[in-house]
Amino acid sequence: MAAGSLSSVTVGVLLMFTFLHLADTCIQLDLQCFQGISGKSQVLFALVFTTRYLDLFTSFISIYNTVMKVVFLVLAYATVSLIYFRFRKSYDSESDSFRVEFLLVPVAGLSFLENYAFTPLEILWTFSIYLESVAILPQLFMITKTGEAESITTHYLFFLGLYRTLYLANWVWRYHVEGFFDQIAVVSGVVQTIFYCDFFYLYFTRVLRGSGKMTLPMPV
Repeated sequence: MAAGSLSSVTVGVLLMFTFLHLADTCIQLDLQCFQGISGKSQVLFALVFTTRYLDLFTSFISIYNTVMKVVFLVLAYATVSLIYFRFRKSYDSESDSFRVEFLLVPVAGLSFLENYAFTPLEILWTFSIYLESVAILPQLFMITKTGEAESITTHYLFFLGLYRTLYLANWVWRYHVEGFFDQIAVVSGVVQTIFYCDFFYLYFTRVLRGSGKMTLPMPV
């Protein structure tokens, strides 16, 4: 993993630390912390990082690289654990009804067809890239279904999307500096960014300039 990618991962880790700190605060205040958060999206993200960082068992790049990957995995599963166990009473499982198999099956099939090398680790890495591009869909579907989202949820999703834009900046930097171009990662990243665009628009127009709570326009 290049330095630019690790910088993006570092920001992602800081984001998850902040999210878990907010969760701890909610424990103390007895608030409905995970109301509006899609547990299915968080499970998909945990699966993404699990399949991407299997190289922890096969290669060593640096202590920093290894530590950041382990921390990222621990925080991803800690978030899932908080949603489904510690805060299960505030988790809205009825609204989190996206059929994730509609994502997993096509992504798994595509990872076998389009990859850089037909080896188990390479296929799983490709699977993680493809899956990450669509892992946010259960969360966006949940917001659409409920018609609104609390400010803590929208802020979390905004910074999650911002973390992904750092990858775009990293790809541009590596292309100009190293001449490196990863077609699979770039195309998947662009697809994921497109999914975030509508959310970003609503975030700026309804959350930052409004009451802090995102409410979707109701159909006439």
